[in-house]
Amino acid sequence: MIRRHLLLGALALPALPAASQEGLRVEVWRDPYCGCCEGWVAHLRQEGFAVTDRVVPSVGPFRRALGTPSDLLSCHAARVRGVALEGHVPAHAIRRFLAERPAGFVGLSVPAMPIGTPGMEVPGREAEVYEVIAWRADGSHMPWLRMRGALPV
Repeated sequence: MIRRHLLLGALALPALPAASQEGLRVEVWRDPYCGCCEGWVAHLRQEGFAVTDRVVPSVGPFRRALGTPSDLLSCHAARVRGVALEGHVPAHAIRRFLAERPAGFVGLSVPAMPIGTPGMEVPGREAEVYEVIAWRADGSHMPWLRMRGALPV
């Protein structure tokens, strides 16, 4: 009996990272013709997020509902636990933001489409260093986290 419980426990260990992400559901709105968006969705899923991938004819109405500042736009919009996301925000940055919940900030963006961000990997090209930008409901924003690829610098 004890051996059986130990075996079941050992089998459950690989599921712990996914279980720790339970509740981290990301709702994504993206253009039907964007391949890099699919790459970002795949990145989040590989990192254990539960993703609802909504292909829509126009992302604009969702961005307006999320309050995304126009100077922080990229190629897709998303929401996780009430936090708005714009562009190729890495899973690491999302987790850290949700853990810290910086006062007054409501969203994260990776404006434009830096080479090497999740979904924007280019074979043979080095990942760029870029900023993840945090924004407030009034549209003001600031650099929050410096990254290269999917990891902090």
